[in-house]
Amino acid sequence: MNRLLLLAMAAFSQAPAFSAGLHWEALPPLPEKLGYAAPFAGVSGGVLLVAGGANFPAGMPWEGGAKVWSDKVWLLKEGTWTEAGRLPGPRAYGVSAGTPRGVVCAGGSDAGRHFPDCFRLALRDGRLTVEPLPPLPLPLANHCGAVFGGTLFIAGGAELPGEQDASKRFFALDLDTAGAAWKELEPLPGPARILAAAGVHEGAFFVFGGAALESGPSGKAGRRYLRDAWRYSPGTGWTPLADMPRPLAAVPSPAPFAGGAFLLLPGDDGSLAGFAPAERHPGFSRAITQYDSVRDLWSVSGEAPVARVTVPCFAWKGGFVVPSGEVRPGVRSPEVWSFKVR
Repeated sequence: MNRLLLLAMAAFSQAPAFSAGLHWEALPPLPEKLGYAAPFAGVSGGVLLVAGGANFPAGMPWEGGAKVWSDKVWLLKEGTWTEAGRLPGPRAYGVSAGTPRGVVCAGGSDAGRHFPDCFRLALRDGRLTVEPLPPLPLPLANHCGAVFGGTLFIAGGAELPGEQDASKRFFALDLDTAGAAWKELEPLPGPARILAAAGVHEGAFFVFGGAALESGPSGKAGRRYLRDAWRYSPGTGWTPLADMPRPLAAVPSPAPFAGGAFLLLPGDDGSLAGFAPAERHPGFSRAITQYDSVRDLWSVSGEAPVARVTVPCFAWKGGFVVPSGEVRPGVRSPEVWSFKVR
């Protein structure tokens, strides 16, 4: 074994191993027994909100069932989920991010198209409010985003349904300034992508993995799962980070930063892409991937009790929540999980 490989292995083994020290807890499941993929979710007034999402109520896709988008908004208060209201329309596969004034929701899709619409969900005197925000400069779904310093950052995604083409465009909206408009920033380096994970830490915005869309032998676009990672610092721009140890897409996002590292929860690594028969898909790997942003080091350590992809992750009561999500292609779960670093 050569010296460079030994040094690389030693550096990799020194990355923090906090995933094994996570305490997981099941919260009350959503009333929708099928669960949802890609809802908006977050906290307003200390209360959990889960809005929209998509599932297959009339049968699984391999049975010919059609995907249906929801406009319902659920809230969890005192251990009970209740329906709080409706979105402006059925919506899923957008970005949601927590702010002190409510849950900011950007873009997304329904059965027919992608949307530029942005709005903020909040509880005011016990009632759900939907506050319009400036629309994105273009329709987007399967993009990633997060908030820091009062600014919402959005990267990647796709403008049209059907995974025909991906974007590397990058936008920012100052949420604290009345009348502010979206600004287009330096595009994300590397391949255009969908289903990347975002993260924020110490005044920087991070993008992890995702999937590029590339034409195959038939001419139809297919996914190429990505390992690259990037940091954007205002005033400095984009900086490449060490590649992830394995490709990952559809990781719960924004990726939480806890115990000194980003935690990339279970995602789709592409190893089972095209698995057949689809109804026997074993589900996604439960491994947790961690990133130490100080030393630019990755590790894979420990597992989550479940794997849920294409779902938001948000902070709540000193920990984080993953509400519902996709168990395997076509199959969702109503389970809601929270975790904390011990």
